[in-house]
Amino acid sequence: MTVPPAPIEEAAGLFTLDPGKSHLNNGSFGTVPVPVQRRHAELRAEMEADTVVFFRGLTDRIAAARAEVAAFLDADPAGLAFTANVTEGVAVALASLPLGIRDEILITDHCYGAVQLAVRRRAEACGAKVGVAEVARGGMWTGDDAVQAILDAVTPRTRVAVFDHVTSATARLMPVHRLVTELRARGVTTVVDGAHVPGMLPVSLNGIGADFWTGNLHKWGFAPRSTGVLAVSPEWRARVRPLIVSWFAEEGFPVAIESQGTRDHTGWLAAPYGLRLIGELGAGRIRRHNAELAEYGQRLLAEATGLAAWPGDPELAMRVVRLPQGMARTFEAALALAVRVTEELGCHVAIRPWQGAGLVRLSAQIYNRPDEYQRFATGFAGILRNWV
Repeated sequence: MTVPPAPIEEAAGLFTLDPGKSHLNNGSFGTVPVPVQRRHAELRAEMEADTVVFFRGLTDRIAAARAEVAAFLDADPAGLAFTANVTEGVAVALASLPLGIRDEILITDHCYGAVQLAVRRRAEACGAKVGVAEVARGGMWTGDDAVQAILDAVTPRTRVAVFDHVTSATARLMPVHRLVTELRARGVTTVVDGAHVPGMLPVSLNGIGADFWTGNLHKWGFAPRSTGVLAVSPEWRARVRPLIVSWFAEEGFPVAIESQGTRDHTGWLAAPYGLRLIGELGAGRIRRHNAELAEYGQRLLAEATGLAAWPGDPELAMRVVRLPQGMARTFEAALALAVRVTEELGCHVAIRPWQGAGLVRLSAQIYNRPDEYQRFATGFAGILRNWV
């Protein structure tokens, strides 16, 4: 059995999670460390103490925070905007694309549910078709398989391709740079869902070069919810418009996207403090710890239950085990099982339906301990024995 990584001692006391539960689902909503919570509270107090002065100087403060986030992601600050989350980022990107009845939007069979809904709504509004590239035929695939499946699905009508950087339900790393390069050569605009990337993986958005790339800072970047970013390549920036027209709409990207009246922007201003904490603890150290602990948890679960541990990517802090065929095959059944796990075992895990059976996704963050995965694996084996 794989030996678990040594804990990061400085993580003790950094979080306010309920100690009575095992929080093995950081990938869904993230967790905000105490120092960032405090800074966020200070910013809110400042806003309430003198709202007029706070909003009067907000644009410059957002720009300063944006510049720090851009440096973390190796992105052009002029091409980066804060958003609430990836869902908003994808919606802005899709709304910026000139699409019509002769066009097609290509997604994959890994596409996150909310993103898929956004794609289908945009296609319905403009009369475009939605194509689906089947990357996960049989469940097992490599980066080469993913590239080939997506390129094979491109048709003369394909104008834009929307795909994950890290897939959500299946926790796999996509070869985004190769995909962006190959699709650009075919005249296809790229929209990359990087929800899980900031904080989990080292990334260079300048190096990837996607037309649109959007990620969340509140999942693995220790930022308050809801804090996301949208990166736009130079050729598209003048076309980008906010979903809601506000007073700064004529300022253009990125200000027009960020300035939405009296939205609470304090989470964005606090976001750099989460990234600084990652730097203080050691970004590479955090990533290695989390990836190794996620693999350890996956092995424990597979050994305790006899279920297959799906191939994972060594860089990722999420791993997946597939449930028996028919178990948690619908969203409602998967949610019910996740609730049962919480109530009976005191554990939070992500369970999602996938091609006729559920997937159990385990996350690892620096607040997790090896014994939490042992506790879950043993308890879940009991649930499986009683499953009918």
